Amino acid sequence: MQLKKNPKADLTKNSSLYFAIGLAVVLLFSWGALEKKTYEKSDFELQSLNIDDEDEEEVPITEQIKTPPPPPPPPPAPEVIEIVEDEEEVEETVIESTETDQEDIVEIEEVEEEEFDDSPVPFAVIEDVPLYPGCERVAKSERRKCFQDQINKHIRKNFRYPEIAQEMGIQGRVYVNFIIAEDGRITNVRMRGPDKNLEKEAARIISKLPRMTPGKQRGRPVRVPFSIPITFRLQ
Repeated sequence: MQLKKNPKADLTKNSSLYFAIGLAVVLLFSWGALEKKTYEKSDFELQSLNIDDEDEEEVPITEQIKTPPPPPPPPPAPEVIEIVEDEEEVEETVIESTETDQEDIVEIEEVEEEEFDDSPVPFAVIEDVPLYPGCERVAKSERRKCFQDQINKHIRKNFRYPEIAQEMGIQGRVYVNFIIAEDGRITNVRMRGPDKNLEKEAARIISKLPRMTPGKQRGRPVRVPFSIPITFRLQ
């Protein structure tokens, strides 16, 4: 007689499923074991800081000493009024008059005459200008102009161009300064120009000026400075 197996009693049925489930469980436990972290126990212990243990600095208590105010000054002593009896003679203050009587002699001190300043007086401000010969008959208000016209006329009359300056082509303006002294003579002639030859010619012209009537300040003869330019121009 042949035995028949019960299909429900087959042990190999669903074996692959169980194998897969068991393998998944084993892998899960293996992964959990690998991922688990462990920490060693530390040898250090936490210590707490006690702030109360610090020393507190004691601040000394100071007391302000108040000085008492100075005592008020004593009241002034009352003035002592002396009572003068009527019989006592009191000296009177005599005020002398500063007015002089007609009988008094008045002494007048002599005032020394102020010395006259003999410094030069400029031609533009002098009271009486020097008189060029021939300007005496001109009115006083016109004498200044007459003097200047006569000086220019004298320069044109005596002008002579230096030959050396002509050959070298030198020309320019020479400024001449001189002083009319207290006696009317021409003194202290000074020149300033572009060339010595032109300056020499200007000095020669001024040296030919005639003697003049001196200028006066406060009625006294004084020295009068005068300046004039002489132009040398080649034609």
